[in-house]
Amino acid sequence: MKLFKEFLLIISFTFLGEIISKVGHLPVPGSVIGMLLLFAGLYFKVVKLDDVDTVGTFLLDNLSILFLPAGVGIMVYFPVIKDHWFSLLIVMLVTTALTMGVVGMVVQAVKRKYEGDCIDLTSEEAEGHVTRIDE
Repeated sequence: MKLFKEFLLIISFTFLGEIISKVGHLPVPGSVIGMLLLFAGLYFKVVKLDDVDTVGTFLLDNLSILFLPAGVGIMVYFPVIKDHWFSLLIVMLVTTALTMGVVGMVVQAVKRKYEGDCIDLTSEEAEGHVTRIDE
């Protein structure tokens, strides 16, 4: 019965987000608004983590399955995609590389600021000529 309550709570936030999106004529999907509301509920301790932990973990573990309908839905637009596939491929590669680079720099900055354990390598170490063993 606990699983049903957890699932109902998550779905309720999603449904509330859908209502807000439709009534407010917002360009943001209702599911995104619902998850932001759930996040706010968890942050302000209106909802306890134990109330959504099991089902939330299950949904995150199986997230790739939830992307299948969207992937199949893209095939509806195959005639448009086949005419512009190369430019789409270039855009995807460039944005992926930029995203990875920015995320890497942000993670390094956060580690330096809050953890202080980020080690700057010398030029020889960066090229792989020296093995460094820190204690």
